[in-house]
Amino acid sequence: MTEFQTAPAGVLWATRGRTWGFRFLLDGGLADPLAAYEAMFAELGDKATGWVGNAQQVGVRFVDPEGRRDRSGRLIPHDFLVTGDLATQIASVDDALRLLWPLVTSLYARVWDQEAPPSPEDVRFDNSSPLRAD
Repeated sequence: MTEFQTAPAGVLWATRGRTWGFRFLLDGGLADPLAAYEAMFAELGDKATGWVGNAQQVGVRFVDPEGRRDRSGRLIPHDFLVTGDLATQIASVDDALRLLWPLVTSLYARVWDQEAPPSPEDVRFDNSSPLRAD
């Protein structure tokens, strides 16, 4: 049986799936993830990709690296707000693709084409995930 770990605090991830709408798959351990998300991503507006940051956190948006689209044919965006040590390593969209996407790629592959939005039980990381707790 596979053991599952929880994702670390400090990584907020918002995206949508093939049939389910935009939502937070990871809340970064924040009490009000929507307020933090809106404050960080206001500068990016509707841009398909971008990076914003300050001394405490970074926000980055990129389109699905595997080219997945929703049922309307729109490319699926992935928005991340990152705090802590990992945030200091992300100074560009390219850094985010290199450091963040590998953390969530297998999770997203499992849930993106589900008919219903993923449940909290669906949002888990197995022991092979770089996000696993040590």
